[in-house]
Amino acid sequence: MAIVKSTIQQQVTDAIAAIEPNDRPVAIIQTITGPSPWLTNGVLGLIGQLMVKYYFVTLTHRVVVIHRTSRISNRPQEVLYVIPLEQARASISDVRRNTLWSSLRFQLPNEPKPTRMNIHRIWRAEMDAFVGGLLGGAPGVPGQYPQVQAPVPGQYPAAPPAAPYPPQQPAGQYPPAPGQYPQAPPAPGQYPAPGANPYQG
Repeated sequence: MAIVKSTIQQQVTDAIAAIEPNDRPVAIIQTITGPSPWLTNGVLGLIGQLMVKYYFVTLTHRVVVIHRTSRISNRPQEVLYVIPLEQARASISDVRRNTLWSSLRFQLPNEPKPTRMNIHRIWRAEMDAFVGGLLGGAPGVPGQYPQVQAPVPGQYPAAPPAAPYPPQQPAGQYPPAPGQYPQAPPAPGQYPAPGANPYQG
């Protein structure tokens, strides 16, 4: 089970490289969905754990990638969403930076309302980098982030020249080998099908 943060980050980086070798992470955070972990871990116990989901949320130079996280090994599993940066900027809201458990809300594709994502303090520096990189700045006052929805010119590093992420794959099929991705970007709203695992094959 990966418990060292640097090991976890390398595993996520490798998982992203497996589907898009020409992109690289800017910030990786581990999140737990649902209400406050104070409630799910303490008051509700095992029942509370059944109510939550574990994700790795990664800001890259080109997209936001969300992996499901294995509760047993703490490794990234299948890619659930690949979200273009402009869509991701419009999807984040209600960022709260707290002493132990911080949180943000993120509108996942095809979900009726934003999902609350809780971030432990060991990932708070990465959360700052994620939110700052996505929205365009670091917090000026603790717990407050700029709520801009557009990038600041020149603020974001240029994406390396590369082919786009592969389009959504039908069930049972996996992306082609690196270097064989189609040159046209996927249509908006096309994401890897839930349950698909592009890392096996």
